Amino acid sequence: MDNIISRLAKELNLGANQIQATVTLIDEGNTVPFIARYRKEATGGLSDDQLRELSEQLSYLRNLEQRKEEVSRLLTEMDQLTPEIERQLRATTTLQEVEDIYRPYRPKRRTRATMARERGLLPLAEQILAQTKSLLLQDLNAFVKPEQDVADTDAALAGALDIIAEIVSDDAEIRKKVRDLTYKKGVVSSSGASDRPSTYQMYFDFQEPVAKIVSHRILALNRGEKEDALQVKINAPEEQIISTMQANYIKPNSPTADLIAQAIEDSYKRLVAPSIEREIRNLLTEKAESQALDIFARNLKNLLLTPPVKGRVIMGFDPAYRTGCKVAVIDPSGKLLDHAICFPTPPQSNTEQAKHTLLSLIEKYQVDIISLGNGTASRESEKFLADLIKETSRPVSYVIVSEAGASVYSASKLGSEEFPDLDVSYRGAVSIARRLQDPLAELVKIDPKSLGVGQYQHDVNQKKLTEKLAGVVEDCVNSVGVDVNTASPSLLQYVSGITASVAQNIVKYREEQGLIKSRQELLTIPRLGPKTFEQCAGFLRIPESKNILDNTAVHPESYSVAEKIMTLYPLPELQRKSFTKEEIPKLAQALNVGVPTLLDIVTELKKPGRDPREDLPSPMFRTDVLELKDLKPGMILWGTVRNITDFGAFIDIGVHQDGLAHISELSDRFVHSPFDIVNVGDVVKVRVLSVEPERNRIGLSLKGV
Repeated sequence: MDNIISRLAKELNLGANQIQATVTLIDEGNTVPFIARYRKEATGGLSDDQLRELSEQLSYLRNLEQRKEEVSRLLTEMDQLTPEIERQLRATTTLQEVEDIYRPYRPKRRTRATMARERGLLPLAEQILAQTKSLLLQDLNAFVKPEQDVADTDAALAGALDIIAEIVSDDAEIRKKVRDLTYKKGVVSSSGASDRPSTYQMYFDFQEPVAKIVSHRILALNRGEKEDALQVKINAPEEQIISTMQANYIKPNSPTADLIAQAIEDSYKRLVAPSIEREIRNLLTEKAESQALDIFARNLKNLLLTPPVKGRVIMGFDPAYRTGCKVAVIDPSGKLLDHAICFPTPPQSNTEQAKHTLLSLIEKYQVDIISLGNGTASRESEKFLADLIKETSRPVSYVIVSEAGASVYSASKLGSEEFPDLDVSYRGAVSIARRLQDPLAELVKIDPKSLGVGQYQHDVNQKKLTEKLAGVVEDCVNSVGVDVNTASPSLLQYVSGITASVAQNIVKYREEQGLIKSRQELLTIPRLGPKTFEQCAGFLRIPESKNILDNTAVHPESYSVAEKIMTLYPLPELQRKSFTKEEIPKLAQALNVGVPTLLDIVTELKKPGRDPREDLPSPMFRTDVLELKDLKPGMILWGTVRNITDFGAFIDIGVHQDGLAHISELSDRFVHSPFDIVNVGDVVKVRVLSVEPERNRIGLSLKGV
């Protein structure tokens, strides 16, 4: 374990004591959000992202140590564990290196080499490798045994060279050198052809160095290959590799050099090259998937933390053509007030009847904002709504929201449980309204993979994707906090320490006993014991409680400290006070609490019940419509960042076709990652660079605007 701690400290550039304390907390069953928020003194203030990275690395290194022990045991049982192999095993730092060491001893399927060994040709192979004398005809004749399927000297020599080829291919040092050379000097190439325009056109004659190829291209090549649209391979520096392999085995003035060279060339082409190519393709894919997962996670985090539109009556508008546009009106608490259907879009185009329906709903329920889904028929619907707004007697604006996943929710078990008597087609309109009102509370009901903020999300390891996104949702939910009396089971089960069954028990308790009045009352809920309470209490908000602390992120374990602070500084005074750098450490010492915890408590007391999302950019409210034909290069517009990839940002400028600001157009300075400049949900000013209506493409720039 000491080795793991020291390696983690080195790789993550953290102190060994910091790592040790964090590992202990993880092993004790504490969740990442709990550790990040309430154990800052122990971890040195590690963020949830840092803690998740540490946890992943910890898991990898423990698996590595476990595999080392397993290989050591297997080699001991085979009586093959020498002091040298034991030393090599101890020195390995990756699972690949461990497998390279074990490779020569791993049980194999029958190969040309194993059959040659069975025919008694190993001594001949060893004689050739010894390189002490020339191979004479009588040496070969000694191994000719027709009864063992060695018909002549050619067969004997061929079998011996097969054995040498396999020995070389199983050599861990050789494999490492070949892998390094292939990675550093190899070239990824792809080819393909099509009579029609293809998504993979740019890859029909493509080459890029292995060491430089970017993640999204790797995933695109993988997808093209899977769809039989591309042939992908790695072109390695073959001559240099074979020369390096031969230099490792052939001694100066070797009398059997030609034979060994022949075996090594065969070893590389038949055994080593295909295997190393698979390994490097897997390595590239893993790195590309990791990058894609990180991009998806960051986009999802920013989407989930979009500021809620509170205290407004919202109309959700789910656009469609033939089947009609579905409308749902919700009150400021998210309760469904009414729903309707209208047909302002083709083929019916019954705009007058649709206006009458919507204007009646707007007047009856005093609608403030229309939340318009951006799917099919959205452009025509926006034009209709922009005209409608001009005829309303009250100020109404509209916001275009992504409707990704709304249909998934509509047909889900959760959707039918929430609205058992509402037709499935109207549930999407409710979701579209609610995701403007409180994006986090609504979007947690939908599989994150369906939210449309990823890059090649269907091509990456689905288990890793699910784990990564669950971690993001968990961090977002806990950073905002959850009202225990209004939260759905979907939201509650992402709270630190709360399982799906405990979430259901909380809802059931509310339904049977009424509103929960204090955090202490949580302990009376079935299966919510002391450990779960410790993990979840600080993240659950209870506005109805008589204790103001129950509606803050102050953990019950720190209530005594918070109460002492409020005794020293009554709330009105505390909320106005600015502590000096000298005052905080003195106060922390006097209260016997860590400085990070004290600062968190003071921050909470200054704004009890504060929503951290309030500091982020608000959605863009529109009252008029812009169309693609209205765009001209040079125009300056405002837009909302909808998605971010390796190569740039997709920005909604209100024409129902997101424009692309390429990474080179995000800033006047060099941009390493688009996330250095923008995040999903950001409202940005852009310049139109190009408009291609026939290809539905819009080029944008953030430079100099």
